[in-house]
Amino acid sequence: MSRTIPLAPAADRNAAVPIFQRIAIVGFGLIGGSIALAVRERFAKGLIIAVDRKDVLESAMRIHAADVAADDLVMAAEADLVILAAPVRQNIAVLRELAGHVTGEAIVTDVGSTKRQVVEAAQGLPERLTFIGGHPLAGAAVGGLRAARADLFQQRPWILTPTVADDDPQLRRLGTFVEGLGARVEVMSPAEHDLLLAHLSHLPQITISALMHVIGGHAGADGLALSGRGLRDTTRLASSPADIWSDIVATNRDYIERALDDLITVLQRLRDDERLGELQRIFESAARWKEALESQEP
Repeated sequence: MSRTIPLAPAADRNAAVPIFQRIAIVGFGLIGGSIALAVRERFAKGLIIAVDRKDVLESAMRIHAADVAADDLVMAAEADLVILAAPVRQNIAVLRELAGHVTGEAIVTDVGSTKRQVVEAAQGLPERLTFIGGHPLAGAAVGGLRAARADLFQQRPWILTPTVADDDPQLRRLGTFVEGLGARVEVMSPAEHDLLLAHLSHLPQITISALMHVIGGHAGADGLALSGRGLRDTTRLASSPADIWSDIVATNRDYIERALDDLITVLQRLRDDERLGELQRIFESAARWKEALESQEP
């Protein structure tokens, strides 16, 4: 499914010479802030430009995650890399006005959990702005700049969804930058990404939120007080903010519906399984896939 791209040989990389001289990060939450901290640690001479709300920017400057900051895209005018790290639909809105603010040639990428609509919006960019979709598969139990850390991407996959050729120098440049932050570069099409993430990320989130809704509504606070560690571990995702997920669902609805249909089919088979044979098969299959999942840990 994923494919590799040629990156700069390790011997040719020099952390003292940043791959990008001026990096503008639009959206300074967990991912945007962690990118900034990783750049600060690995490419110390690169200039980091933060674009977000004033209260967020004050925090970014206080922890030295950014060199300059503003709540206006004009600050990104001379950036040679623009990273869109806001929620998906905000990134799409920024793409529509970016060309009026970034005056020279630059690579533009994003870190959103869906790709097709973002790539479609990026088609309106002028040729001097090369868009390459991106999605680091890294996160934390809580979001926001306060949770950002420089090692967030260490040995984690970072999916790129280019519409340029695999040997395009701009793709190679961005891939080398991503690898420099400690991540593993994976390449796939926007549609492949969205279908995979619908099952790998979006379905678990929606399912766990629905599960916690049903359990809490039945058990109430007193009943939940009797629960064990298993329920807490299983429902960790239920704390995720709804505003971010409304963007994800809105921009990947068709594939998420397909994933939900797959799950509903299995649940219906379990519900109608009078002799428990299906239960046995599904539990055995789940155990095998769980073992495969755990073997992938870095």
